Amino acid sequence: MPAWEASLGGEIDFARDIRPILSENCIYCHGPDEEHRKADLRLDLKEAAFARRDGISAFVPGDLAASESWQRIASDDPDEVMPPLKSNKHLTAEQRDLLKQWIESGATWTEHWAFVPPVKQEIPTESPTPPSTIDRFIQVKLAEKGLSPSPEADRRTLIRRITLDLTGLPPTRAEVAAFLNDQAPGAFERVVDRLLSSKHFGERMATFWLDAARYGDTSVMHADGPRDMWPWRDWVVSAYNSNQPYDRFSIEQIAGDLIPGASLSQKIASGFNRNHPSSDEGGAIAEELRVSYVVDRVKTTSNVWLGLSMECGQCHDHKYDPISQRDYYHFYAYFNNTTDPGMQTRSGNQAPFVEVVSNVEEDKLRAIEETIQKAT
Repeated sequence: MPAWEASLGGEIDFARDIRPILSENCIYCHGPDEEHRKADLRLDLKEAAFARRDGISAFVPGDLAASESWQRIASDDPDEVMPPLKSNKHLTAEQRDLLKQWIESGATWTEHWAFVPPVKQEIPTESPTPPSTIDRFIQVKLAEKGLSPSPEADRRTLIRRITLDLTGLPPTRAEVAAFLNDQAPGAFERVVDRLLSSKHFGERMATFWLDAARYGDTSVMHADGPRDMWPWRDWVVSAYNSNQPYDRFSIEQIAGDLIPGASLSQKIASGFNRNHPSSDEGGAIAEELRVSYVVDRVKTTSNVWLGLSMECGQCHDHKYDPISQRDYYHFYAYFNNTTDPGMQTRSGNQAPFVEVVSNVEEDKLRAIEETIQKAT
């Protein structure tokens, strides 16, 4: 739900609607940076934002009159209003209204989603009970909002939806016909099992990971020369299709080449760290390029595995996440210990790399080996 919808009476979400306002307009003077902090007030931390000091609190849930921050925001006094006029910051009417509604509704402060540990939920037992566990949770939420679920889709629609969802491909005519003719109990479940065991399932799921990992088979910058990253892509597809545990999926991509006795597969997995754009532009400074590659690895790794925009710490303490500039460069140091040169080659991969044969070549080699074995 966008912020404007919240302003029309919808539910206000702190992370989506309120934190961006505080970050843009307040955190520079009331955030983690001690040098710029004013009045010893922090609005990036829940405890500090609600703390009572000298009988005054920035935010008091449900009480606008007692919320000093709101009194400053709503003030007509140029010496009292916040943000101060000299900051060149200005809250729009919509932003002011959102802050007002948020305080009046209880000023609920939610932590960044990546910091919230998952909690196992009890499965709802309300009746009527849908067959799917997920549908039970959905039905409870629908009931809370006075809504009813739509009627079940017809079989042609069902198989089209589930096939596109799980493989990214439409069902074949034969697959549709087989589902329509299967009147035995569990027909839909059998379709799901078939799709989950299809190689296309891994391909479909991998597309999202490839985007997050900035996958590409070219260098992206300057001449955009070719490079062979497809073995890493195939590794990701295989990992999904083999249902590889997430901890192994993570470890092998971040540091597969550092595992004692690392297999070829684990070394390929660490290609995650080599997906960054590269350049061989004439006149470019090699060290500047190398540093940009390290910066890219910090950004991508923190985005993907930590759920954080750590790149903000490259230039300053993060506005609202607990990441200082010092933290950023501590993390940067891990990726600043490679032999990766700054200036890349225009044709093929830059060392270090491993030799990998394609599936077609592997099949040919296997056939040759079988022929040799038969001959001997």
